[in-house]
Amino acid sequence: MIKKQVTDKALIVGCKNLEPAMQHLLFDRFARQMMAVCRRYARDIMEAEDLMQEGFIKIFSRIGQIEDGSLEGWIRKIFVNTCLNHIRDTRKFYLGMDTEVSEPIFQEEDGLQRLQSEEILQLIENLPEGARLIFNLFAIEGFPHTEIAEMLNITEGASRSQLARARKILQEQLKQLN
Repeated sequence: MIKKQVTDKALIVGCKNLEPAMQHLLFDRFARQMMAVCRRYARDIMEAEDLMQEGFIKIFSRIGQIEDGSLEGWIRKIFVNTCLNHIRDTRKFYLGMDTEVSEPIFQEEDGLQRLQSEEILQLIENLPEGARLIFNLFAIEGFPHTEIAEMLNITEGASRSQLARARKILQEQLKQLN
């Protein structure tokens, strides 16, 4: 198929030139992954769809600003920031007190491997707002606590505390599934 033959560079040039076919191709190539990002931060599917639309609007309006590097990484960063800005603008969430936590997210193979991705997503969606936000940023997106603290204007300890809270809740939920 022609989709696999189009390079990221060609996609960027085509989108910069406002070529509808290239814009459509870029959307098709990244929509599924970015919807997964949006679903992790949104309260429901409708909110995720709104974030998805907002994210792609930003992508197409800022495509001229992309520098050398991974197109997918650039797109993911815009989507994560879109989700974080939405949360900051529309919701109040409590990120807790400073505590140091250096334990792994899951200590044992406690049923996690038996779960389907939709089940895992549902468990994460059920986390309290602050814990879910930190869990997504740290465990799924791979941001270090220092960067999370900067992004959310909190302390590293607060980030670690919320990760510990998320881990504890997820472990309790997994025990209930066993």
